[in-house]
Amino acid sequence: MTAGLKVIHPGLQTTVQDLGRMGGQRFGIPVSGAIDHEGLRAANIVAGNPHGTAGLEIALIGPTVEVTATSARFAVAGGTTEIEVTRLDGTLRRISALESVRLLRGERLRIGSVHGSPVAYLAVAGGFDLQTFMGSLSTYTRGTFGGFEGRALRAGDALPLCFCAAEERAEVRLPGLNLLPRSRIRIVLGPQDDYFTAEAIQTFLSATYTVSREADRMGLRLDGPALTHAKGYDIVSDGIAPGAIQVPGNGLPIILLADRQSTGGYPKIATVASVDLAALGRVAPGVQITFEAVTVEGAQQLRRDQGQLFSALASQLLPVPPDGFDLARLFSENLVSGVIDGLT
Repeated sequence: MTAGLKVIHPGLQTTVQDLGRMGGQRFGIPVSGAIDHEGLRAANIVAGNPHGTAGLEIALIGPTVEVTATSARFAVAGGTTEIEVTRLDGTLRRISALESVRLLRGERLRIGSVHGSPVAYLAVAGGFDLQTFMGSLSTYTRGTFGGFEGRALRAGDALPLCFCAAEERAEVRLPGLNLLPRSRIRIVLGPQDDYFTAEAIQTFLSATYTVSREADRMGLRLDGPALTHAKGYDIVSDGIAPGAIQVPGNGLPIILLADRQSTGGYPKIATVASVDLAALGRVAPGVQITFEAVTVEGAQQLRRDQGQLFSALASQLLPVPPDGFDLARLFSENLVSGVIDGLT
């Protein structure tokens, strides 16, 4: 068997994703890639990979995989995730998100339900030894290309790894990184905000919208107040940027995400600032969001600040205690919710 990972249970929808397929939109090829690129970057940092190394994007319920290499090192990021390791002797160990762990041949990693976000990411040290398509390992399931056979994982799949064995070193964790969704999304108005009435723009910036059940990697449909078009809802089709917010004839906004089409013919009232795209990928159906307008210059500064934060994360890694018991972490938590009088 090829040294790598055997899929025992695939999870609900688990695909290989990196940071996206750049340069293909002019041919009608979506960018795809991790819907929460911050989650993928964080998992790679903990696993010891370059930021853009492809990992597994996990939707809601994760997979169970068995190591068929000599050893492999893993890290998981995103939401509050149940992570369990089954050792060769049958013992079970729970580990935390943003904490690395090394498994030997025959040992299993199980990722359960993902809470607080619709997606989580599993990074493996060295990444996957798969064939790229147009320079990327990102899976685009609608086009059946990229990743592993252009599809979500199935039971019995064998994923080859670039490393036959993981380096023997101390395990690390990354404390304090916030990978929760944002309820207030920062946007830049345009490029076709002139297609909407002044009242519609005011409504868009003041109303609360709910992410509908028709949400996927292509985009988020929003339920809430309808927006009135001032000059109709058809335009000459033009390019779709990540986070573009189209408003079709029914007046309800659609935020376009990783698997978005390359062009569109509905006017775009605004575009999500790139700093909030990853957080938007963590928003699940039923969650309420609002919008806040920022300038182009303000959005650029926010993105620079975000870049500096992620550049510094590797220097913030801390060792995982060998016995798995972190006394400093224990003392940092509020373990007492109240006090009683034992004499009464």
